[in-house]
Amino acid sequence: MSYASLSVKDLNSLLSRSGSGGGGSSSSSPKTPGQNRPVKVIPLQHPDTSDHARPPSIPFGEHFSRWTAKIKRMSLLDWFGTLLPCFRWIRTYRWNEYFKLDLMAGVTVGVMLVPQAMSYAKLAGLPPIYGLYSSFVPIFVYAVFGSSRQLAIGPVALVSLLVSNALGDIADSSEELHIELAVLLALLVGILECIMGLLRLGWLIRFISHSVISGFTSASAIVIGLSQVKYFLGYSVARSSKIVPLVESIIAGADKFQWPPFLMGSLILVILQVMKHVGKAKKELQFLRAAAPLTGIVLGTTIAKVFHPPSISLVGEIPQGLPTFSFPGSFDHAKTLLPTSALITGVAILESVGIAKALAAKNRYELDSNSELFGLGVANILGSLFSAYPTTGSFSRSAVNNESEAKTGLSGLITGIIIGCSLLFLTPVFKYIPQCALAAIVISAVSGLVDYDEAIFLWRVDKRDFTLWTITSTTTLFFGIEIGVLVGVGFSLAFVIHESANPHIAVLGRLPGTTVYRNIKQYPEAYTYNGIVIVRIDSPIYFANISYIKDRLREYEVAVDKYTTRGPEVERISFVIIEMSPVTHIDSSAVEALKELYQEYKAREIQLAISNPNKDVHMTIARSGMVELVGKEWYFVRVHDAVQVCLTYVQSSNNSEDQKKPSFLRRFGSDGSSKNSSYSDLQSGNTLLKEALLSGEK
Repeated sequence: MSYASLSVKDLNSLLSRSGSGGGGSSSSSPKTPGQNRPVKVIPLQHPDTSDHARPPSIPFGEHFSRWTAKIKRMSLLDWFGTLLPCFRWIRTYRWNEYFKLDLMAGVTVGVMLVPQAMSYAKLAGLPPIYGLYSSFVPIFVYAVFGSSRQLAIGPVALVSLLVSNALGDIADSSEELHIELAVLLALLVGILECIMGLLRLGWLIRFISHSVISGFTSASAIVIGLSQVKYFLGYSVARSSKIVPLVESIIAGADKFQWPPFLMGSLILVILQVMKHVGKAKKELQFLRAAAPLTGIVLGTTIAKVFHPPSISLVGEIPQGLPTFSFPGSFDHAKTLLPTSALITGVAILESVGIAKALAAKNRYELDSNSELFGLGVANILGSLFSAYPTTGSFSRSAVNNESEAKTGLSGLITGIIIGCSLLFLTPVFKYIPQCALAAIVISAVSGLVDYDEAIFLWRVDKRDFTLWTITSTTTLFFGIEIGVLVGVGFSLAFVIHESANPHIAVLGRLPGTTVYRNIKQYPEAYTYNGIVIVRIDSPIYFANISYIKDRLREYEVAVDKYTTRGPEVERISFVIIEMSPVTHIDSSAVEALKELYQEYKAREIQLAISNPNKDVHMTIARSGMVELVGKEWYFVRVHDAVQVCLTYVQSSNNSEDQKKPSFLRRFGSDGSSKNSSYSDLQSGNTLLKEALLSGEK
């Protein structure tokens, strides 16, 4: 069965005349010269661009209609689940099956969180009690508004370092202002998270490469570890987020070194690391991982209580009781804290939401990242009203929660109850906790954040991402956290822009024995045709990359000569076929540039052909008038259709010397010579396939 496009009337008449030796032919199927084989062309339907055929133009109309349709489908239970995500697991809760698991998971994470919270508060430059405050109200709020059922939120090492770094230049850690600013920072972070969640702006952070985050986290972990060494050494160390001042301060105070805190801290650190690794390695002993921080605290407190070593500093008095409601009194420093608020929000999106989505996929339930971000924001806002500093999801505690088989947010409520009981009854005991024990907990926690395995992986897989990792980690170590993040994000965006402005463009060739066209660099056996260049553009076409695309198209006119070619010998390129199936969008600037390119080709007697544009791209091209400019007969459904038509022109020009040639074909050689024996062999690739088979038999 033969197919002929309705849009190629002139071409059909030319081919019909060619097939009959120049005489009139009544055949409806165009014949190739000297052959009885029809050219099969699937018709491409061009869109109607008249005003009455256009749908009404509504900004974001498709997204708006999808959104309204979704709202109409929502039932009352769906509304409750959207406003209060906890309602989703409450109405399906299986008490006999889930409660025991949630209880054990909640207790396990609570035992782990109590010492960690106090340690991270010290890292943030705050009294240890504020770590417990930050682990109390936010946990209860998140259990109601959070979408994840396994995510464990609370103070984390990276956010604590960011808080300490942001507030250190404004107020000393011993001042009351330092605490007020930390609470204000939690409020600002919560507001930003809620705004981004409501406006569904979480996608903005996707432009930051994972290698940037890994490099930043690794460098920050090293800085955190060095900042805690002072509790091991027994003397003060300069407070800085840069590695050079920290190392210089450690070396300068070496004469003040004290053995008791060093031995105690090292002993506790070794115990923590051993318990953590054993808990990871053996599933039946995974409780050791969660119990490690508490074990270190109990051991250190016991030694301090029994032996009273004077050179080991203790936590001291901790207020007893639950946090009271208080609203931030002053917003004078809010503008100064906004950059850090944005950075902490970014960390929440990249780390917390990433962890939450991974846990949701593992436990087979759906999670909306924007809803999750909103839940984190509400937890920080309400937590700031009860003396909490910024909190987010913890990777280590979330992993323990999931490994303990937590099923719902009830495990978080149980963790919050344990924190509340600690605030009410255990704070008198906490005053005997050695500072070096808390430092050991922090160092043990951040040791896993130094992701050298990621660096090795990036070196093997992608040198560009390894460069990003190296630049980000180096600048963070030597120039500080803010500069490290800015440089890393800047390079990450620069790479994204470079990739967009310099898209991948491939010259296509035909695979022997098929009608499939692939990149000739990827498939060396693919062959091209003399006088025809087939180019595939693997990206949207817009104002930023159209100049690059035009330059590459000019280069490819001569670059294909070194590859295997078939067809009649010709002097130079006469056809350029652009495969547009990967092109998802084209803007007005690109359309105008393509028009200029067509005029340039026309002046040089080169015919442009377009293959397989998608619906939106095709409509944009049609409305711009480019379809009429190039000619409807030069738009095709398949690359193979375009190649057949171009080859037919070449063949007709060589076999019908008396026929009037189109002006752009006058350059072809008159000898009609060809590398292959027949047009049929050119179309089917049989000659090359036979050669390959004979070679294989030999």
